[in-house]
Amino acid sequence: MRLKGQVALSVFLVLPSLLGITAWDQPDQKAFPLSPLEQSVLGDVRQLTFEGVNAEAYWSPDARFLIFQSTRGPFKADQIFIMRSDGRDLRLVSTGKGRTTCGYFLQNGRSVLFSSTHLAGPEPPQWQKPSLGRYVWPIFPSYDLYVRRLDTMELIRLTTTDGYDAEATVCWQTGEIVFTSHRDGDLDIYRMKSNGSEVVRLTSDLGYEGGAFFSPDGKRIVMRAYYPKTQEEIQEYLDLLKSHVVSPRWLEIYIMDRDGKNKRAVTQLGRINFCPAWTPDGRKIIFASNHHDPKNFDLFLIGTDGKGLKRLTDDPAPDLFPHFSPDGRWLVWCSGRSFGGAQPLQVFRSRWIGMD
Repeated sequence: MRLKGQVALSVFLVLPSLLGITAWDQPDQKAFPLSPLEQSVLGDVRQLTFEGVNAEAYWSPDARFLIFQSTRGPFKADQIFIMRSDGRDLRLVSTGKGRTTCGYFLQNGRSVLFSSTHLAGPEPPQWQKPSLGRYVWPIFPSYDLYVRRLDTMELIRLTTTDGYDAEATVCWQTGEIVFTSHRDGDLDIYRMKSNGSEVVRLTSDLGYEGGAFFSPDGKRIVMRAYYPKTQEEIQEYLDLLKSHVVSPRWLEIYIMDRDGKNKRAVTQLGRINFCPAWTPDGRKIIFASNHHDPKNFDLFLIGTDGKGLKRLTDDPAPDLFPHFSPDGRWLVWCSGRSFGGAQPLQVFRSRWIGMD
């Protein structure tokens, strides 16, 4: 179901008065210069955000809006925002309390899903970052999944179990949610109905599995995963898990059927390969990787059979969290690129001209 103009208008009239947030228009801007490699796949690149640190920008089902997380004043940690696909009419949709992550539009386009710690307290939970010299992030047990109705601003809690519930996305074919949870003692992938019922565990191998997305037809799931192999790796993983921290030595991209069967690796590149998403035809996976340069991330495309790896970006700044609009015409991602050099991650949008 598409988000109709009248509903969209009511959403943007209601949100400011309820949340005390003022919208602003982004200034007119020129398209970003691209390298020859990037010019072969991207066109008319535009920067959509201009402050804070931003991540995980994802399209609405009708491609008219984007949802993303951002740390910006006056908030002390990531909160969830939506905006029009041209960067205008920014609105806060999370509570402004605690810490949030992983926003996504539901199937009907009139509600959004995200994970939040706000019930544990108004202040963001703190954590002690281990000095491991590699990719690391916290998995706060106070994260639960919530749905925000954009017409009434009703907030609906979906998960109540102990442990981390986050990294959720939605199948726009069925309305089902796929997410990562620590509820059974490891970080596994689960599936449930959009109202939080009928929770099904899909994975059980020891290790981290997360960042999952349904394929456009709803039949498969792509995810990132780390499976420690040696006794040293296993012990380190379990010790960090007790401290509610994950620090994979590598991450690879996997796909499986929607019921968790037929899981297999798509990449075998080493290092950190993550934030995978499907091309709209379901034939390829776009993702970020540092396998070519441990100090920087770029975007890559690969077939679901693991063949045809293609580099898409080569900017000196990191490029992360790619997501195609449902019609395949547009790509949104987060990047540190700017006219004047590196900057905190901002949301970018481009016409997609790189499909074979």
